[in-house]
Amino acid sequence: MLNWAVCMRAPIPLLRITGLCTLAFAVMGQGTAQASEKQLDLAAMPIEQLLTLEVYSASKFVQKRSEAPATVSVVTAADIKAFGWRNLADILRSMRGLYVTDDRNYSYLGARGFLRPGDYNTRFLLLVDGNRSNDSVYDQAAIGSEFILDVDLIDRVEFVSGPGSSIYGANAFFGVINIITKHGRDMLGPQVAVDVGSHGARKARASFGSRDKQGAEFLISASGFRDDGKDLYFPEFDTPANNNGVARRLDHDRGESVFMKGAMGPFSLSVAHSERRKGIPTAAFSQVFNDPRSHTVDTQSSVDFGYRAELGSQTELSSRLYWGRYDYDGDYVPQDDPAMVNRDGARARWWGGEAKLVTSRYAGHKLVLGAEYRRDYQRDQFNFNVDPYQVLLQDDRGGYRSGVYAEDEIVLRENLLFNAGLRYDHNGSPSEGAVNPRLALIYRASEATTFKGIYGTAFRAPNAYELYYQVLSEGGQKANPDLESERIRSVELSAEHYLSADARVTASVFRNKVSNLISQAWDPVEELLVFQNTDKATAHGVELEFEKTWKGGARLRTSFSHQHAKDGVTGEQLVNSPRRLAKVNLSTPLLRMAWRVGAEAQYVGPRKTLQGETGGYWLANLTIASLRLAPGLEASASAYNLFDRRYADPGGAEHVPLDAIRQPGREFRLKLVYTY
Repeated sequence: MLNWAVCMRAPIPLLRITGLCTLAFAVMGQGTAQASEKQLDLAAMPIEQLLTLEVYSASKFVQKRSEAPATVSVVTAADIKAFGWRNLADILRSMRGLYVTDDRNYSYLGARGFLRPGDYNTRFLLLVDGNRSNDSVYDQAAIGSEFILDVDLIDRVEFVSGPGSSIYGANAFFGVINIITKHGRDMLGPQVAVDVGSHGARKARASFGSRDKQGAEFLISASGFRDDGKDLYFPEFDTPANNNGVARRLDHDRGESVFMKGAMGPFSLSVAHSERRKGIPTAAFSQVFNDPRSHTVDTQSSVDFGYRAELGSQTELSSRLYWGRYDYDGDYVPQDDPAMVNRDGARARWWGGEAKLVTSRYAGHKLVLGAEYRRDYQRDQFNFNVDPYQVLLQDDRGGYRSGVYAEDEIVLRENLLFNAGLRYDHNGSPSEGAVNPRLALIYRASEATTFKGIYGTAFRAPNAYELYYQVLSEGGQKANPDLESERIRSVELSAEHYLSADARVTASVFRNKVSNLISQAWDPVEELLVFQNTDKATAHGVELEFEKTWKGGARLRTSFSHQHAKDGVTGEQLVNSPRRLAKVNLSTPLLRMAWRVGAEAQYVGPRKTLQGETGGYWLANLTIASLRLAPGLEASASAYNLFDRRYADPGGAEHVPLDAIRQPGREFRLKLVYTY
């Protein structure tokens, strides 16, 4: 029997990964698995059909985007190539209503005015081919360079905005991100890619895909990257003892990943593994400034086995079994003892399964019934001083998550749909059970115009980190085992109108009300961080988007968001909550389709910080790509922050005395892709 642990063991040199895992797939005879043909056709849809595409993630079945019980944004592989996006964070920040904060270690996602300090993207559910990616200690959705996949392997990204707990359970609070990966047929034969960029950035990828006459296919890919990083200046540390505020070569980043995916008949199998090591230039958590020993290591692994069968012409049964792993290690140098290294870490392991039935055998109904169970059999957190050895935290515990759900899409009349979903979840002690509905009325006023009214709730149970992490030393944190689940109620009205077959306008008005909001706060008495349930918060706003494609291959996507998120008690604007966001993405072919240009502009309005405010800013990015430089060869050149704008993102309490964290200036990248 194939021992997958051989491929998954870390650390492994990149070439060794490639060789072993290629051999593994050869032994399997190209036969692992895949999703249904409906889903495959959806994932392979070209950019010209984007405005009339179908989506999967809103209801766990394929439906027209105009009929989905949510507003759904979609980015394709063609977009990723056209705009030169380097990671998932780049992709998401281009979408309507989303923004990203980078603290030079991790990337954090905000939506509709919410991005709380100390939150590791726990209010977004991140899926890879429908499989939950959030870990079992921090509930983190990794979207930066720590993301488990190379973005070259992404076929499309679907973002379903608003509460999604009615079918997905915990963490689907502000939205669901589903990454649909490429298949063997998308990369037939071997392919290699190399790119180099500013500050010593370089990356290499080797991939191989195959599909036989019987439809069995597989894809294998291995990637590695290195980034030396730029020396960063922080005026808050500008003293001779702190190297005059310059953190030298501490913004470095490097990692490796491997991905395998296959299909044979009704069976599917995917395996992914990644490891990333990142320097910390900000001296976060009361560290010594400019110390090269400060860094974090994130390791992720996943295995997903699926089965899908048609039970008659109108019913489909699907099931999956999965296993996941997340390891975190961080070395920190405390200010009160610079000779010592403190090591912080976590070990998370989980397994689970899901079964889902989709049927349309009853006239006027499309019914979804499902159940899932996940066992978090390891949720360990630790903290110790390395030398001399001293244990400060050793918390070992397990847990589980279970849920049952149902959804019905009801045809009330030819132009009127009613979508109703309901899910019950139990996340084990100390959390109680949670019931979350979603109701949507979808009215097609004409062939060109659709209106939606959507009401939904969602919940997020406190995670192990928020509940049980306690290190009572400088820069540490207090545990709070009495935390309660936070909840959200959301109402949204949206309208979609096709100006023509290739031009679409979307408008949404929303109101969110959050109770028991979990936020990281500073305890001035004990001088420690602690997570607490604040009373409530509210947000309301409007989002506008315009999309158009032209017969010549050009495409435009532009959006504007105006939102106001405030504390429900004081009425003050929330921290890291911009009032306005604007996005423009335009790509067009040049020189008889031989080249393509992608121009991107983004505006993020002023944001309140813990001590002040960051100014608003515009950023521009530009990518020029050849579609065929030579037989089998493609090339692209990208410039990020084209006009070298100075801007900063709000910091958290762990970054004090830094209130805002300056972001990189102009950067460049050159990429070559060769397909044999």
